[in-house]
Amino acid sequence: MAGAPEADEATPTSAAGEPDDLGLTGLELVEHFSPAPAEGLRIAPFLDAIEAQAESADQTRSVSSEVIEAIRGTDFMRMSATRNIGGVEETMLHMGRELEAVAARCPSLAWCLWNHLCVFHLFVGSVGPDQQDFLTHIVTNGQWVSFPGGARSSVYGRIEGDQAILNGTGRWGTGARYADYCGVAFAITGDDGKPVRPMDIRFTILPTKAEGVKIDPSWDGAGLRASATDDVHYTDVPVNLSDCVAWFGANRAESLRTVPVVHHRYREDWVGISDLWLSFMAVGLVRRALAEAADAAGGRRVIIGGKMVDRPTVQVNFGRAASLLAAAAAATEAACNDVDRRIAAGVVPDEADYLRQMAVTTMAVEQLDEAMSLLHRTQGGTALREGGAFDRRYRDFRAMPVHINVHQDRVTHQLGRHLLGLELNPF
Repeated sequence: MAGAPEADEATPTSAAGEPDDLGLTGLELVEHFSPAPAEGLRIAPFLDAIEAQAESADQTRSVSSEVIEAIRGTDFMRMSATRNIGGVEETMLHMGRELEAVAARCPSLAWCLWNHLCVFHLFVGSVGPDQQDFLTHIVTNGQWVSFPGGARSSVYGRIEGDQAILNGTGRWGTGARYADYCGVAFAITGDDGKPVRPMDIRFTILPTKAEGVKIDPSWDGAGLRASATDDVHYTDVPVNLSDCVAWFGANRAESLRTVPVVHHRYREDWVGISDLWLSFMAVGLVRRALAEAADAAGGRRVIIGGKMVDRPTVQVNFGRAASLLAAAAAATEAACNDVDRRIAAGVVPDEADYLRQMAVTTMAVEQLDEAMSLLHRTQGGTALREGGAFDRRYRDFRAMPVHINVHQDRVTHQLGRHLLGLELNPF
């Protein structure tokens, strides 16, 4: 089958990574064509350990506890926090580079760290200056946060004096089992136990070890098996009403332009920022998959005994995959720089700014999706039989283009409505 050669077990093969005519391995050629800047990365001391446990994490569905505890408390965890709350106030571009490096080694851990950086940004914008001391406590201690508030979440709070008693379940809590705190959005109920009308939805941040909080390891996805995207159950958990704020999740981007914030950068919506970093993670994963595939190609043979690398379709597919990678990386970097310039200038983002950064990164992830499909085609049935690193990377990548924040259907629909002068949907 053109472009999808099978290995011939009867034909001896050369060692993987055999140098090409230029004296370079496939790995070296890919890294030279599409370099991954590594200078000044806070995660650098941990990268070897992260990569060493990646296969085990995929098999056991849990990231190494040693790696988790090594990263907890470091400046990496403080990157999305501004200096006035104890953070290091990194640029969007630098944080993307950090996550890119992690994703090239263990996408499950990258997913958890990405979630922490994103939702902490959301938490700061949501609770505002009144809880600056509490936010500073989280940051200075390098603690981990999670937000189990995805589809089918349903948490309710009944008022008892100056407290709300929480019951229900928050879903899609990426990194919840590794986290120190979780955010919870809940609907206030009346005496009949039903949500009051009009809806009164509030938000607070709870320790994951609080009495009545139970983390259910429910994530059973095909990829990102160690991302701990679990359910969190609340059973009669008391929270002080003074620690709660009104929740504006449905129109958060608009609200953040006017409400008091701890720092100007928190006027940027977290969904748009999450798209920037998700795209960078996808770049890191695809670059590594391309490099490994190119490195191994020199040692593979097709059924009739010829070299895999001599097949024109293989050459075309590798070339196209590399081109798509380069385009996606350039677009993602440009989108990050755009946001960083806006933050530095103190400009409040408008709807077009928000939609543009989502649109650019969504299309970048779509390009990377095509690149992975091309690499899958060149691996052929051999990859299915052998499993290994490419199989794991391919499964992990599948979660990226379908994440709701960067999902092409949602983003392009919203942008289309905006360009046609129609009111945008709530999410």
